[in-house]
Formats: sequence, structure tokens, C-alpha cells
Amino acid sequence: MTVSSLLKNHVRYAPYLSKVVNPQELLPLFKDGQYIGWSGFTGVGAPKVIPQMLADHVEQNELQGKMKFNLFVGASAGPEESRWAELDMIARRAPHQVGKPIARAINEGRIQFFDKHLSMFPQDLTYGFYTKDRTDGKILDYTIIEATAIKEDGSIVPGPSVGGSPEFISVSDKVIIEVNTATPSFEGIHDIDMPLNPPFRQPYPYTRVDEKCGVHSIPVDPERVIALVESTTRDKVPPNTPSDDMSRAIASHLVEFLENEVRHGRLPENLHPLQSGIGNIANAVIEGLTDSSFKHLTVWTEVLQDSFLDLFENGSLDYATATSIRLTEAGFERFFDNWDTFSKKLCLRSQVVSNNPEMIRRLGVIAMNTPVEVDIYAHANSTNVSGSRMLNGLGGSADFLRNAKLSIMHAPSARPTKKDPTGISTIVPMASHVDQTEHDLDVIVTDQGLADVRGMSPRERAREIIKNCAHPDYQPILMDYLEKSEFYARKNKCLHEPHMLKHAHKFHVNLAEKGTMKVDSWD
Repeated sequence: MTVSSLLKNHVRYAPYLSKVVNPQELLPLFKDGQYIGWSGFTGVGAPKVIPQMLADHVEQNELQGKMKFNLFVGASAGPEESRWAELDMIARRAPHQVGKPIARAINEGRIQFFDKHLSMFPQDLTYGFYTKDRTDGKILDYTIIEATAIKEDGSIVPGPSVGGSPEFISVSDKVIIEVNTATPSFEGIHDIDMPLNPPFRQPYPYTRVDEKCGVHSIPVDPERVIALVESTTRDKVPPNTPSDDMSRAIASHLVEFLENEVRHGRLPENLHPLQSGIGNIANAVIEGLTDSSFKHLTVWTEVLQDSFLDLFENGSLDYATATSIRLTEAGFERFFDNWDTFSKKLCLRSQVVSNNPEMIRRLGVIAMNTPVEVDIYAHANSTNVSGSRMLNGLGGSADFLRNAKLSIMHAPSARPTKKDPTGISTIVPMASHVDQTEHDLDVIVTDQGLADVRGMSPRERAREIIKNCAHPDYQPILMDYLEKSEFYARKNKCLHEPHMLKHAHKFHVNLAEKGTMKVDSWD
């Protein structure tokens, strides 16, 4: 096959050029029931050509539901996995996903999805935990990884994400590389720690966010690389939702809290390394920091979004490390236009390092994430709407919140619905599903205010959360529930964390039956 000059420029290991193929030639390799790994994390750095080719084959030959794969990605992939879900091509999926088609298939029971902490998923895969029923001794049949360059030793330079690729490659029977020639090479921006199994695993040596091990590409046995395919499609990230009054109010409360922590000597003037999730609230918080007085900030997180570029450019942010750079098209253009500046200030690591619990605790990270709901005692639900409907998955929120110096959850106090202008209360009597327990959260923030619940008993927490975080329409209803529960618990001598189980989920029952959480009566 003719190899383009552009591809030759991206591949510096000559033996691989003899393995360049037309993607259609790989079609006979893929069979129903195989275990497949993809590169990618939060919608960037995933393979595009081969997933698209397989989807076209299934659609054109009406093989929906007849050619299904067990698909493992470090977190969410791109639009390709949504198309696979629409064509019923996914039998099993882990550990995190984004997109209405795949969420719908999970909730309809067509995809067996299991949720896992992102720090644990790749290493548990290498242990064989998720393929323990295989009889052929394999873990992954194929890993399809996107590269932006191949070095002289055959090692792989990923693109805007690392995710679980090092672990996937280490346990994959065969590896297929998609070399993306539409994306500039990311060479020099990665720092790769390859998997080592216990019991004699050495600790990661990093004590600052800017320390590196010095390995800038993913090593692979060239004999296991069976094919190279040229990709000419860039990652497509939808525009970020602009900040609104609600998200700006949350950011304001949070910045004020951090400033107060500095005044009282509990944080230094440049804070501690920051972690922030994705979404409009997370963006607003970063924007709030951009406008604040904080300087010489550092970041240890999973995903960097466009708003972090503002922090770099105004001099507030000294260094950032993550496992993914999830930028919009304009953000990537800005990033590459200023490559010499930005590339010296950030590093992309594998997700088992970016989300490593011991590292998070060692560095004293300040973790900020968005839940579905939080109850009055500070248990949080990050995954299952009304207890059952999977949204996206746990992601890395618990990796950070359980181990951070400060564990913060931020959300709107209410989310509007068609039937109720106030909407669904984010603060509920009892969370319908619990991902983060009361033992793990320090601060709850909504547009109404901030509850600092450190050192408080459950009943003290409940009053602080209701008073400061609940929407005004829901405050009296929540206080009524708390007082009735305390009356019942006092009589029954169970006053530590009072609940009346017959009423505890009435917000959710009322929502399902009447379209609102505004409970008229507890009886």
C-alpha cells in the first residue's frame, strides 16, 4: 500500500511502514464477543478509523446485535462509541461513558456496564479481573490506539490523552495503531509510568506536580503491532456551556471560602494543587479563580479544559498535570499556536497516576466535583438518577474526594423541570444512591451558599446544608423532614443520624408520581 509522505513524517520506526494497511483489510480479524481496548479519555485521543469501519460494516450488512464487543476505554471515548451503541455493537462496557445512545442502551439492559474508580480500572484489567471467565488465557484480543507519532524505537506517542493505554497495550494480544496525521505531534508532553504488579511495586516518586519519570512515549513490542492505519480526523469536542448566574454564584462562594482558608492559615497563598471535574460549573470555578487574587497555582487533575488556558495566560497557573486535554476546536488551535509556552507548563500522565489515591493525599489536592444530588447528611450520588438510571459513571470523583485535603462538591440547588419551575432539589433527605459517603466530603456548595461541614456531627451537618445550600422553596420541607425524623429517633434512641425510612425517599417517589419533589404531606 502507498504510504503518504505525511504518515512517513509521523512514523520514525521504519519497520512499521511495511505494516500500513487499508482499514478494510483488518475486517476479518474482528469477531463477535472479542475483548477490545481503545485509547482515549473524555472524548479525545480515541481511535476513529477502525471503529468507524466496523460500524459501517455492521450497518451495511444488518449485523446489529450479531457483532458485539466487550469494549474497554480509560473513560469516555468519542462519537464512535455512541454509534456502536446505536448499532448494538457493545456487549459490555467499562468504566465510564458519555453520550445519550450508550446511556440509553445501558439503561435498557442492552449493554452490561460496570462502574469502577478510574485509578483502579486499568490495573484491575491487567490482573485479569474482568476477563476471568475466558478460557484462552487472553485479556484483550486487540488494543486500538491512536498515536500522533512513532519514535525510532517503535514506541507510541499518544495524542491529547493517555488514559489506560499503557495498561491496555501491556495485556493486549495484538496492537493496532492509528497514526493521526491531522493532529500535530504531542511528543514531549507525556510522562509514562508503565504498570508494575504488586507485591513489590515501587512508590511513584513525585512530590511536586511538575516532576516526571522521563519516559515520554508508550513502549510496545513491535512484534505485537500487526497494523498501522492513517487517520485524518481530529478530535471533535462540543463547545463548553457558557457560565450563567448560577454557576458564577457557586464559583463566588467557593473562591470566598478558599480566600478565608488562606486568611486562617489552613492553606498557603497559592493554595494546594487543584482538581476540577468537567462541565459548566467546573469551568465557572476555574474562571472565578482566573479573576481572583490567587497566583502561582498548580493543578493535579484528570482533565484540562479551555478555561485552564486562561489561567496559564494571565500568569495565575504555573503548572498543570492531567491525563487528558479536552479542548474545543478553538482551544486546540490556541494550544498549538502557543505550543512553546503551554507544552512547558503541563504534563499528561496515565490515569492510574493522575488519579492515584496516595499521590492525591501526598500532594494535598483540593478536589472539586459535581454530583447528581447530596443528602442532608452529606452523602452524595454521582451516578444514578433516582437511584437507578445510569448517567455517565463514577469517573475519578471518588479517587479525588476520598483522598483530597479538601473534598468539595458543587451543584445547583435545584434543576428546573417542565412541570416545576423551581425544579428538582439537589439537596434531598436521603440520597437515592451513594457514591461518596458522609465520611469523605468537607464542603458542599450551591448557588445559595456554602456549607463547611468539617468536624460536624450528622445533625449539625444537616442544619448547615439545609440552611446554606438548599433552594428556599425546599428549605422548610427539608427542615420539616429533619425535625420529624429527630422526634421519631429521640423516642427510639437512634438520634445519631435521624431518618424515618418510610419518608426518606419521598422526594424521589413524589417526583416519579407527580413530577415534583415538593412534598405536600409526609403522611
